[in-house]
Amino acid sequence: MTAAHAPPPPTEGRPVRRFSARRLWPLAALALLVAAVYATGLHRQVSFETLVTHRAAIDGFVAAHKGAAIAAFVGLYVLVAALSIPAGAVLTTIGGFLFGAVTGALAAVVGATLGATILFLIAKSAVGEHLVRWAGPRAAKFADGFRANAFSYMLFLRLVPFPFWLVNLAPALFGVPLATFVAATAIGIVPATFAFAMFGAGLDSAVAAQEVAYQSCLAAARGDCRVTFEPSRLLTPQLVAALVILAVVGLVPMVAKWIRARSQGTTVDGRQRTDDA
Repeated sequence: MTAAHAPPPPTEGRPVRRFSARRLWPLAALALLVAAVYATGLHRQVSFETLVTHRAAIDGFVAAHKGAAIAAFVGLYVLVAALSIPAGAVLTTIGGFLFGAVTGALAAVVGATLGATILFLIAKSAVGEHLVRWAGPRAAKFADGFRANAFSYMLFLRLVPFPFWLVNLAPALFGVPLATFVAATAIGIVPATFAFAMFGAGLDSAVAAQEVAYQSCLAAARGDCRVTFEPSRLLTPQLVAALVILAVVGLVPMVAKWIRARSQGTTVDGRQRTDDA
C-alpha cells in the first residue's frame, strides 16, 4: 500500500482540543465527593434496611406528596448513578415498591440516565479523546470503530449486566456523541429496570414480614438486627439469558453494516478498503 493510498489517521478530520489541567477539576470534585460518601458510610443508607426502618414516614410522605416523592427518588437515583454507587438494583426495586411497577421503573430510567449522563460528560470533558490519543494509533483506531457502531455497542453493553459505571466511562473516552449515549442508555436499561421494579411492586408482604422481624430484633436489644432481603436474587439465570439475547439482537445492525461494508469493499465507517485493511 503506497502513501498516496494510505487511509487517513483514525482521528483525522476531527478538531483536537488542547488539553488543559483545568478540565480535571470536575472529575477531581466528583472523586472527592465519592470518597466522602464512602468515608461517611452514606452509601449504605440506600438499602432495604433504610426502607424498613423508616417505612411509616416514607409511606406517609408518598401518600401526601407523591409528585415530590417521585422527584426526590429521581434526584437520589441521579446521585447514585453519577457517584457510581452500586445500589441501582436496590433502588429500582424500592421504586417499584413505593410507586408501582410502571411509575417506579420510569422514574428509575430517568434518574439512571441523567446520572449516567452527568458522569459521561464529566469524564468526556476531563480526558475524553485525549486519553485515546495518548494511548497510540491502535487505541485511536479501536475508538473510531466503536464510534462507527456506537449505538449498537452501547445497547449491547447496557443490556448485558456489565458494571454501570464502566459503561458510563468507556464511551466518554472513545468520543461517543452525547445523543447516542443518552438514547442507548435510556433504551438499554429498560428491560432490567422494569424487571426489578415489577419485582419490587409485589414485595409488600415480604417487606412487612421483614419490618416485623426487624422491629422485634430491635425490641430485644440485639446488636445484629439486619434486613436480609437482597434484590440480587432476582438476577436469575433465566433473566441473565434473556438480557444476553436482547443484547445480541442489539448487535444485529452493526453486523449487518459490517457485512454490507465487506461486500461493497469499504470499511464500516465508509472509507475505501485496501489490500491490507
